[in-house]
Amino acid sequence: MTRSLKKGPYVDVKLMKKVSLRKSGQGAIKTWARSSQIAPEFVGYTFAVHTGKNFDEIFVTEDMVGHRLGEFAPTTKFIKHGGRMQKETEMAAKAAEVAAATAAKATATTTAAAKK
Repeated sequence: MTRSLKKGPYVDVKLMKKVSLRKSGQGAIKTWARSSQIAPEFVGYTFAVHTGKNFDEIFVTEDMVGHRLGEFAPTTKFIKHGGRMQKETEMAAKAAEVAAATAAKATATTTAAAKK
């Protein structure tokens, strides 16, 4: 549900104060305010947004205005889906990599033998 127009966008007061006191090229502004909307004054600044474990650096552009800071710093990391099909594709890729490496090694030894 969107925020009421009469209330205006939610921008964290402390974050706005940090932005007004800092120049744009000074480094990242560390923040935990993931729910704060990106204001037009934030364009050109780099924010270090907390993900729950560490901070992700985000450089704000004009296209990001109106979005939330947390949208650009995901809190979960996708590892992979498991299953038989996934294992088969990984094994095929590994076999192709090994075959390419052995072929490259064979050509290197043939060219070295030809030079002698």
